[in-house]
Amino acid sequence: MKTFDYHKPNSVSEAVALMSNEKDSRPIAGGMSLLPTMKQRLAAPEVLIDLSGIVALKGIEAGAGAITVGAMTRHVDVANSPAVANSIPALAQLAGGIGDPAVRNRGTIGGSLANNDPAADYPAAVLALGATVMTNRQEIPAEQFFRGMFETALAPGELITAVRFPLPIAAGYAKMPNAASRFALVGVFVAKFATGVRVAVTGAGPAVFRVPVLESALSASFQSAAVNGHGVDPAGLNSDIHAESAFRAHLIVVMAKRAVAAALAAPAAA
Repeated sequence: MKTFDYHKPNSVSEAVALMSNEKDSRPIAGGMSLLPTMKQRLAAPEVLIDLSGIVALKGIEAGAGAITVGAMTRHVDVANSPAVANSIPALAQLAGGIGDPAVRNRGTIGGSLANNDPAADYPAAVLALGATVMTNRQEIPAEQFFRGMFETALAPGELITAVRFPLPIAAGYAKMPNAASRFALVGVFVAKFATGVRVAVTGAGPAVFRVPVLESALSASFQSAAVNGHGVDPAGLNSDIHAESAFRAHLIVVMAKRAVAAALAAPAAA
């Protein structure tokens, strides 16, 4: 790892100013992705801007029809939050299954979304729930936020400040994890709203995506059996040492069934 300068601002405005003024700077949240890449010399920023001192970016707020999670809220805090468990139990369950205890106690929702790893868990929840990613400049709908592998709609100098999740009628998440990393080989988040069902898949493609054929089937009947006979084209899906594209296509349907079962078994939102 190369040497770097380090700053720990106390406000979003201070962090943004540092990002604008410091050459080759990178914001760091939990550091669960950035620090390993720096150790491997795949990234070598000259300046790190630590966001952990910005109190305004932390916390969970339950409101009418939505729950808002601050960008620097740790996975463990989402997993253990009574507000999340009462409003969107599937989101708490998803957070509790990220990585290992060390990752959950350091990693943050904002850091995960800004990194946009194709096998990360949170993107599936954000897209399936139709969440809004809030930044220091704007509010970005989930459909517009994820652009591709490790690519988002964030512009230079733009920081995620919070994520606002609409409350579904029911939701569930299921994934087949990589045994070593706990990243998703395939993860499927289903969310039922009055307007229909949304299904988002992570781990299977270059970035999170929705599956219209499964959404239509589950909107007609929100039961696990409703996805029977509906296949997913493996073309364009990831194929690597962990799983071939055809297996991932198969897993999408299997995980969708499990996610619906989890949603039906979950207690009604308070």
